[in-house]
Amino acid sequence: MSFFVYIMASAPYGTLYTGHTDDLARRVYEHQEKLRRGFTAKYDVDKLVWFETFELRENAFRRERQIKEWRRRWKIQLIEAENPTWRDLGQDLNNLLPFVGR
Repeated sequence: MSFFVYIMASAPYGTLYTGHTDDLARRVYEHQEKLRRGFTAKYDVDKLVWFETFELRENAFRRERQIKEWRRRWKIQLIEAENPTWRDLGQDLNNLLPFVGR
């Protein structure tokens, strides 16, 4: 089983949300469809722009907490290092996940 830390965005340079999960495809779908009331539904944060994979839940949780403490520009730099065009990775998630231990 893999664990994921991810960043969702409303748009390039828009509102950002950082979370962690053990089922990235399901969690992204929940954000996109606004199935849970809260921050991401309220601010229309529905594009997966960055994620990282971990073998241990504890490491994913620690990384999530670290990123949540960061300044906004650091998060933007993290996103743009891997995804400079802010492409919605959620569209390709089913193609990407088999390679990261889903």
